[in-house]
Amino acid sequence: MKLARYIHKNEESYGILKEQTVVSLTKVASVLHATLPTTIEEFVGSGQIAEVTVNSLMTIADEDMIDKASFPLSQVQLLAPIKFPPKIICLGWNYIDHVAERKVPLPEEPVFFMKPRTTIVGPGDLIMKRPFVTELDYEGELAVVIGKKAKDVPESEAMNCIFGYTVFNDVSARDFQFKDKQWIRGKGFDTFAPTGPCITTRSQLQDISNLSIHTWINGELRQNGTTHDMLFNINKIIYHLSRVMTLEPCDIIATGTPSGVGMAMKPQTWLKNGDVVRIEIEGIGTLENTVAER
Repeated sequence: MKLARYIHKNEESYGILKEQTVVSLTKVASVLHATLPTTIEEFVGSGQIAEVTVNSLMTIADEDMIDKASFPLSQVQLLAPIKFPPKIICLGWNYIDHVAERKVPLPEEPVFFMKPRTTIVGPGDLIMKRPFVTELDYEGELAVVIGKKAKDVPESEAMNCIFGYTVFNDVSARDFQFKDKQWIRGKGFDTFAPTGPCITTRSQLQDISNLSIHTWINGELRQNGTTHDMLFNINKIIYHLSRVMTLEPCDIIATGTPSGVGMAMKPQTWLKNGDVVRIEIEGIGTLENTVAER
């Protein structure tokens, strides 16, 4: 299931992405006299209960009913799947090829930092480049959406904490990032966490060990990686994180970026006004945003 949050005719709702349409789950549930959570956040927090209910409804619903509950993507505005995540946790130096291109030592344990939730924007939204930022960069990443409260999780049980996966762009102001000993300022500008277009549930995307990740800038392929090159896999990430902090439903964990960022190019190539960043992850979809300087 690919779960998306959207606006149609000024009304916000959520539904299932199916090719070039979105199926309104509230409409399907209403026709079949079923009850679903009112928000996508409540859906995620329900564990697997809501997902099981939806799977049952989609089995019962006939083709005509689904057609009447569907909107073409051209008629809706897709939003960031999670509007206000409790936490946005990111990893640095988690792809071996990215570590190599930056010529830094391999970390012995995961390197974590956080972004404020005001960084979140959705598909098609603008990445705002402030005029005093001169070294703006992109990082295409697989992100995990946590599905339940979790603390001190062993690696063997880590997958049970996951609701699903989405596409994430860890936008970075490198000139600010490396002025500081920690990265919050350089990573924390408003709009620096484009997310979407949907959450692919764990039940649909069961094997995430070798997903392709591609990033294009203005149509030029810059990142061509795979999750197979992660230094710390998702089980290890959740294990290490949950030893430190309690994970909560709708937390977003961005798992690091492969090689090909602008900072590592020769010469270094930074994002500028009007640039289009397009990130595609196998099994999830495509996230596209344009840079605007203001």
